[in-house]
Amino acid sequence: MAVEPNRWGIIYNPKAGSRKAQKRWAEIRAYLDSLEIEYDYVQSEGFGSVERLSRTLANNGYKTIVVVGGDGAINDAVNGIMHSDIENKGSIAFGVIPNGIGNDFARYWGIDSDDYKAAVNVLKNHRVRKVDVGMFTYYDGDNHIDRFFLNAVYMGLGARIVMITNETKRFWGIPLISYLSSLVLVAFERKLHRMHIKINGEHIRGRIMAVAIGSCTGYGLTPSAVPYNGWLDVSLIYRPEIKELISGLWMLQKGRILNHKIVKPYRTKKVKILRAQNAEVSIDGRIWNSKHYPVDVTILPEALTMIIPD
Repeated sequence: MAVEPNRWGIIYNPKAGSRKAQKRWAEIRAYLDSLEIEYDYVQSEGFGSVERLSRTLANNGYKTIVVVGGDGAINDAVNGIMHSDIENKGSIAFGVIPNGIGNDFARYWGIDSDDYKAAVNVLKNHRVRKVDVGMFTYYDGDNHIDRFFLNAVYMGLGARIVMITNETKRFWGIPLISYLSSLVLVAFERKLHRMHIKINGEHIRGRIMAVAIGSCTGYGLTPSAVPYNGWLDVSLIYRPEIKELISGLWMLQKGRILNHKIVKPYRTKKVKILRAQNAEVSIDGRIWNSKHYPVDVTILPEALTMIIPD
């Protein structure tokens, strides 16, 4: 199918638990039409459909693919592009209109989740930049599995926060309250996991509370990471005492978590996880249930073209 070069392919992922989902999408569509933007759109229909739809759009020749959604939908869309059949993945310009519970990656670029008009204006201006893509790889006994990410992989504490936030967001209704309540509940568990990790040739064995591997800021646990320098930032978090825990939560909110004595930071191009006993895993806010090890986490420099603000 031939697609006009300037025509966008848009995937709308309704905000989880929102009663105003269709009203917001109608407003976004009206604004797109007022700017005379040419586009085709599809709406996601449950888990996994965003990835399938973005892969279909890429294979059908769309050169601009936009996802209206949060971090999880962004991750699915990127995986659809990266798993598409087209040879030059970087020929596709990828854009975001934030519309989810978690919008950390959009926030990094200064794209406000409450201002869809500003987000559409960014897309229309079409300023692009090559960004890195992280890759989470393992063998499941039959196939080599690749899962791509833009923000971060969490193991242990961070993934548990994601799980509880997903469960409580419908109860609280307010994302920030859900996140903060989850953070406090899980942090006070101080659950440790036996891990064996290799970073820059160093073998790290022991009981670790959390691992964050970020190509971007990683929801605060890899605050110095940038998605265009070809490196992964890693934070290993050991078990704190109660007093250290309270100061750690404060430093996390202030973006200073790397200064805490229970955190050991690294910068690398590859992390090998040989063991992470009973540790939950999340990839860009998506819980990943596979328990196959070893896992390799690597970085693909400038593998994706992203539409960013001026």
